[in-house]
Amino acid sequence: MPAESRRAFEAGAEPCAALGYAWPVRGERLLVIAAGIGALVLIALAVVYWVEPSGSLPSFFPGYQAGSTHVHFKHGLACLLLGLVLGVYVWFRTGPKRPARGA
Repeated sequence: MPAESRRAFEAGAEPCAALGYAWPVRGERLLVIAAGIGALVLIALAVVYWVEPSGSLPSFFPGYQAGSTHVHFKHGLACLLLGLVLGVYVWFRTGPKRPARGA
């Protein structure tokens, strides 16, 4: 860390400014939107894994096997769980903000 950045950091500046970044990283809203879209895509992907046999999946999907009739239940379950985790993240990040209890 350069000397001027170290002095700014020790003086209490924002960590991003202290490290020499032009602006602080504030992409929480964009992250929540991306997580929401990702949750919907993963849940839809879980349904595809459960409904389609592996021979009917698109060739770029993990688990694709030409001519196979096997259904990838575990792939679908993993997609569903990851989609639910992202959905819970979005739910908690978009909920109402409670004011801090002060004395």
